Amino acid sequence: MSARHFSGSKLVVATHNRGKAGEIGIMLAPFGVQVLSHAELGLAVPEETGTTFLENAELKARAAAEVTKLPSLGDDSGLSVHALDGQPGLYTADWEGPDRDAMTGMARIHRELAERGVPDTREARAATFNCALALAWPDGHVESVLGELRGAIVWPPRGSNGHGYDPTFQPDGWSMTCGEMDPDVKNRISHRANAFAKLVERCFR
Repeated sequence: MSARHFSGSKLVVATHNRGKAGEIGIMLAPFGVQVLSHAELGLAVPEETGTTFLENAELKARAAAEVTKLPSLGDDSGLSVHALDGQPGLYTADWEGPDRDAMTGMARIHRELAERGVPDTREARAATFNCALALAWPDGHVESVLGELRGAIVWPPRGSNGHGYDPTFQPDGWSMTCGEMDPDVKNRISHRANAFAKLVERCFR
């Protein structure tokens, strides 16, 4: 079955994370799509009960599309550290604590790696940023894609650009962390950019 093409002028981005909404808005700009965020519309975020990034992205997209009657894009992403058995993974935001302080999450990763005696090498501290994007229409149709960015955990964190765990993640092939990168550069190589490129190919070409 062929993918459904997006032909509207408005799209709801089902997130309260301003960093995510901003990145997605930049990526959608070339298509002349007006992006509306959960925060702007005063929508509640549904409980993320999925067991995968893809399930959570679809859950958020479907909920937003049902309420707004507009096509909606759900994003679920997280950082999986291989030496921590894939943690924090689906619970990446939870590791930031109740105040959603990214430094809290980065410090916890560093602490747990140290407690496990993981050597401070790129190979031992390999990690993957994961992103699932789901585009849902009010009639229930959904198109979903997955993207990733591979790299390693570094300490101490470096850079003040980006958001979330960017300062502690150094992509493979780069000497900079995502937090040190110019936003335009990061938005070309990130896990979200990888997923978005697939979504564009499916739904916006």
